[in-house]
Amino acid sequence: MDPTTDIMIISGNSHLELANLVARQIGVKPARCAVSFTTNRETSVQISDSVRGKDIYIIQTGSKDVNNSIMELLIMAYACKTSSARSIVGVIPYLPYSKQCKMRKRGSIVSKLLAEMLCSSGLTHVITMDLYQKEIQGFFECPVDNLRASPFLLQYIQECIPDYRNAIIVARNPGSAKKATSYAERLRLAIAVIHGEQKESDSDMVDGRNSPPPSTSRSRTMDVEVGVPQHPAKEKPLINVVGDVGGRIAIMVDDMIDDVESFVAAAEVLKDRGAYKIYVLATHGLLSSDAPRLIESSPIDEVVVTNTIPHETQKMQCHKIKTVDISILLSEAIRRIHNKESMSYLFKNATVED
Repeated sequence: MDPTTDIMIISGNSHLELANLVARQIGVKPARCAVSFTTNRETSVQISDSVRGKDIYIIQTGSKDVNNSIMELLIMAYACKTSSARSIVGVIPYLPYSKQCKMRKRGSIVSKLLAEMLCSSGLTHVITMDLYQKEIQGFFECPVDNLRASPFLLQYIQECIPDYRNAIIVARNPGSAKKATSYAERLRLAIAVIHGEQKESDSDMVDGRNSPPPSTSRSRTMDVEVGVPQHPAKEKPLINVVGDVGGRIAIMVDDMIDDVESFVAAAEVLKDRGAYKIYVLATHGLLSSDAPRLIESSPIDEVVVTNTIPHETQKMQCHKIKTVDISILLSEAIRRIHNKESMSYLFKNATVED
């Protein structure tokens, strides 16, 4: 893309390296924008270049310091809005709080709140990648383009995993079987599913809707002997692998790797069942807490994530973590939106389940 005078890339502090990669591929220099903190930890934003009448693309992802990243994004968007920018597009590779997209007990749907805040701050468009649930797009009052990282991960499997034809795609739990099936169909490979994981799934979590109604002296309902029937308690079976992984390369796929204990437990089961190499592929590598140490001492041979989230510190602690660069996808999305071109080309090679 030739450099233009009406496009501007602004970056927060969450992922400067990714912002520089995207700006370089588009052919523009990032705008001069200083994001700092006052003595009482308030976020301060100073944009040195004029944004009047320009198309602004703010690159800010969900990082370890997630709440400050959100405030930086909101303030930068509002600063551009009040400075008469023509359009303000939020490029948020990893949308924070996306896991909190369902009502639990007497909590709230936080991703809906975040979407309303982003739109109110001035964003006219959002670019993100591999949302936890694609229905989150409906929380926004502005257009949302949910890009896919699957073509890059599929390419990594084909080019960087020796003898990948002898591999089997593994779903870490029944909930991720749909994603695993999509990868398996693209690669013409078999699929296995790990059943009986000890960690509770979303469907097992108590959301308060089975609470009995308060007792009253008078009732309009018909009197019955048994009262409100109780749900029988669920019992998880012992961990088992549905599918033959013996003598094969096991490739687990997911959208996010944060707490790695469940991945390590699954890898140990696969190793016991005869898998001689184990890979884990995901779009977002949060790798929180002591994840690098757990991965390093686990049977996992390689963890492959994209650079939607910075994880250089984790890579220095664990040599098994590999990175796939997706900046070219973000830059192409920005180019197409800026030139008012169709975005369908960016989705045609994505996995079916997306």
